[in-house]
Amino acid sequence: MQQEHINAGKAIQKRTGRTFYLATRFLPERVRHATHVLYAFFRIADEVVDDANGVPPEEQRAKLEALRAQALGERAPDDPVLEAFQELRTEYGITDEEINEFIDAMATDIETARYETYADLESYMRGSAAAVGVMMTAIMEPDDEATALPHAIKLGEAFQLTNFLRDVREDVLDRDRIYIPQETLQEHDVEPAQIERLEFDESFASAMAAELQRTEELYREGVAGIRYLPEDCQLPVLLAAVLYAEHHTVIRAQGYDVLTQEPSLSTARKLWCLAKTRWHWHWNRDPEAVFQRVSAIPSREPDHRGPEHGDGVPTR
Repeated sequence: MQQEHINAGKAIQKRTGRTFYLATRFLPERVRHATHVLYAFFRIADEVVDDANGVPPEEQRAKLEALRAQALGERAPDDPVLEAFQELRTEYGITDEEINEFIDAMATDIETARYETYADLESYMRGSAAAVGVMMTAIMEPDDEATALPHAIKLGEAFQLTNFLRDVREDVLDRDRIYIPQETLQEHDVEPAQIERLEFDESFASAMAAELQRTEELYREGVAGIRYLPEDCQLPVLLAAVLYAEHHTVIRAQGYDVLTQEPSLSTARKLWCLAKTRWHWHWNRDPEAVFQRVSAIPSREPDHRGPEHGDGVPTR
């Protein structure tokens, strides 16, 4: 890949994905450059539907189809990121199926603003998150890709669900979307209209708590597969998991109220997560053990050590 193409992807990732960008910086160069391009491709497609600003649905679809044709190599790329993505697709054997799954999921966002069941949301995430996990795994080139892939897919879904739970306020205000499954809302006596009005109460808090627990099980399944990645990729992926999961601590600290204020991580907090993860990794190269020690995700078994981890970081 040409350096100008890598730089174009890097600029997009640095601007739009600061948390993931921080973890990406620790990847080996052979994977880091490809990650910049992949992330930029994902964002270009995502912004077609997320930043539509009144663009008619048919025009959004046309833009996505143009992206699809360029990503699949059916049309000459009109953007340096797309040119670099075409090179990646060939070099790492990224299949047409994964590209189509991803673009199809982006197209779903044009008209679908609610998901009745978690199964419906999971079907959407097959393209929006799982396909991303598959492509990321491809560029890391693990020795046993078949074993690594299911875990990578779960981790990609966990990242996306964290984003959904973090961004409830933004999604409903800016895009009229609610990604919390309607069945979860019904189980906890929450009306969608209540979320649309940004009205927080204990019923909404209980729905959020349930979805956090669902997401945290995906983190556990995903992190369990980090050991199957190349050694020089394990710490960066672990860092990404710790950083994304840290939003759960903020959400709980806000009493699950993501309607009044969107939870966010300060730079200092991100750097602290990074530092403690690297310190524990220095002494223990078991991704699951380190994740359990430093992340915001509670262990499956009740923690009898008190309200804090041994390093003074709140577990809840």
